[in-house]
Amino acid sequence: MEPKVKTCYPEQVRPLIHPSIDDVTLEGILHALADPVRAAIYAQLAASDGAATCSTFVNVIDREIPKSTLSQHFRALREAGLVRSERNGVEMRNKTRCREIEQRFPGLIPAIMKAYMVESGEKARAAKRKPAKKTRAA
Repeated sequence: MEPKVKTCYPEQVRPLIHPSIDDVTLEGILHALADPVRAAIYAQLAASDGAATCSTFVNVIDREIPKSTLSQHFRALREAGLVRSERNGVEMRNKTRCREIEQRFPGLIPAIMKAYMVESGEKARAAKRKPAKKTRAA
């Protein structure tokens, strides 16, 4: 009998849960995209042509996001039905479900993305207009 060797990899990886398009709700989509980081991730993913790995989004909204936090953001997007994730070795490939969502909620995603782009553009312009803080001389 051969001794059993322990590895750092689980024998069975937890399956990824993707809701069927019939189970995707408006409330779930709006809740997932209410977070500014998730909205930015989704906007970048929707603008890309294909699937992207989580590490593509390490720098979002001009700040570095830890990989563990990115995993949680992608889980929220996946559970809301906004993205489909597939394991590819140690990486996760993510792509949007825009076409499916468009069939269920016509015009919703384009309207949200347009509002996101307008708001993010306004924030960028406001940040440029902010004068530098003056310090008092002692």
